[in-house]
Amino acid sequence: MKVDHYEKSAQNRVDMPGATGCKVRKLIGAEEQAPNFAMRQFEVEPGGFTPRHCHPYEHEVFVLEGTGVVFEGDQQHPIRPGDVIYVAPNEIHQFRNPGENSLKFLCLIPNSASNQKVTPVPECGEI
Repeated sequence: MKVDHYEKSAQNRVDMPGATGCKVRKLIGAEEQAPNFAMRQFEVEPGGFTPRHCHPYEHEVFVLEGTGVVFEGDQQHPIRPGDVIYVAPNEIHQFRNPGENSLKFLCLIPNSASNQKVTPVPECGEI
């Protein structure tokens, strides 16, 4: 069992083309011998965003703090604390923070996806 405060996990800048003002903490994953899921916490600064991208695995998101938008392809959905988001495999998506405070969310992915390729748009093949 692991019981710890999330701030004890290192926070790293998301270093991908198309990402601005985005950081991630790896909270639970293969290092904890989690057999099925990896849990990450993202923080997107005001004006920041994740890259528009796709990947061959699903992920589930729970918004903790702040407001923003999530893009499903070109369609925008406003998000706020308490919202849940399901991103299907190979779906083009992006999280943006047009607000004045940080946007924080949990993101769960299959543990086996931790080292799989993430493809920034337009390489996703749908633009």
